[in-house]
Amino acid sequence: MEGVPAGRELTGISACRTGVRAILSRGGCQSVIVSFSSNGAKELSITTIKEDPYTMSQGSELEGYCIDLISKLSKELGFSYKVHLVKDSRYGSPDASGSWSGMIGEVMRGEADLAVAPLTVTATREQVVEMTTPFMQTGLSFLLNKNVTCKERHFGFLSPFSTNMWIGVLIAFVLTGLCVFLVARISPQEWEPDTESRSFTLVHSFWYITGALTLQGAGPHPKAVSGRLVSAVWWVFAILLLVFYFANFSHMQHGNSKHASIETFEDLSKQDVIDYGTVEGGSSKAFFKNSLIPTYHRMYEHMERRKSYVANIAEGIARVQRGNFAFIGEAVSLDLAVAHYCTLKRSEEVVAMRGYAIAAPLGSPLVKNLTVAILRLSESGVLTYLRHKWWPNSCVGVQEPQSADALGLQNLQGLFLLLGLGLGLGLLIALLELLSKARGLAKDGKKSCCSALSTELAQRFRGGAESADQESSDKSKA
Repeated sequence: MEGVPAGRELTGISACRTGVRAILSRGGCQSVIVSFSSNGAKELSITTIKEDPYTMSQGSELEGYCIDLISKLSKELGFSYKVHLVKDSRYGSPDASGSWSGMIGEVMRGEADLAVAPLTVTATREQVVEMTTPFMQTGLSFLLNKNVTCKERHFGFLSPFSTNMWIGVLIAFVLTGLCVFLVARISPQEWEPDTESRSFTLVHSFWYITGALTLQGAGPHPKAVSGRLVSAVWWVFAILLLVFYFANFSHMQHGNSKHASIETFEDLSKQDVIDYGTVEGGSSKAFFKNSLIPTYHRMYEHMERRKSYVANIAEGIARVQRGNFAFIGEAVSLDLAVAHYCTLKRSEEVVAMRGYAIAAPLGSPLVKNLTVAILRLSESGVLTYLRHKWWPNSCVGVQEPQSADALGLQNLQGLFLLLGLGLGLGLLIALLELLSKARGLAKDGKKSCCSALSTELAQRFRGGAESADQESSDKSKA
């Protein structure tokens, strides 16, 4: 059988599809579970802790990542072993008198030769036991329920459109206002140098297109074909833009009304709706307690004040499932919960990177050999295989409610393209209208068409200065 050294007799072991399983003797959780007998060689006593998926009960047996890891290490190094569960179900932390609890305490007192579990490497533990190289890397993150409630943002009415989209709408508004003004100034039907009243000033042009956004309109309306074309294109743009805005706004209100906006530890520490906590006496609590970063230390004070610690990871996950609680723990353990419970989600932020390692008594000669064996398993891909084996995702293919995202420029490219083509066509038609008038004036005045066109443009875009000079010249001649 895989994992059994040659020439050794296997006792108390069962083969199964998932790998080597340890058998509980007499149904007890703290007695010897697995043993190899080996011609009088010392049998290593290994302590572990029940935690999914590292060590789990399967009827009268134990299985999991750590059970498989022990089997692989025994095959690499050729040792026999027995496994038992830690008596107090604790990882290990010192009390006021300096005595250690949990697996670390058992290793220190000689009750176990090794502790194989998701045991975090810390400076405090390194002072009292020997730690191998980590067999798994992880960091701290937090777990939330997807349906947890939170406070709404003050500017939530801007959420249907992304920032780039709002910038695009503003640019479109300015360009359209300028285009309406230019078309009205260029087209002979909208503006004549000799008339006093001119409807489409620059201010009125922007007021006119603002009225379109409110679906009310603001007269007078354009009379020329070019002006009407620009006006019609802007109205179509404004109506479709409002349709997309209100549709996405409604989707967000119904689909995301309970979707939490807490993404980082900073967000978690600044709100008071969702309580949060971590495992009592674990390395995660020690990180927050000793951290010099104000955010993390403030979170530790909050947990101390609320007494929001949990006894183990299973209790923390259960509280998250009940709602309005965030559980802080190692990201690798939280990923397993997310894979099993599709209503949970893990924050993308991971801090305080650390590793899981095997603990042995100080001065133990086993540490060097175990470190080399772990590195070999890592290089050969065995550790990666075990990770994929024990972290299956049962949420694959589960249809989740789709959260509404803000619309961006890429979603409404066609609408902006339509507006751009309409504005360009309107300016072109206005120029053709002015060119038609310039040709008529050129025939009547017996001068070139270009000269008549330049005169018309000068009268329209030099602010009436030439017209005033001309009027004063005519008066002096009279």
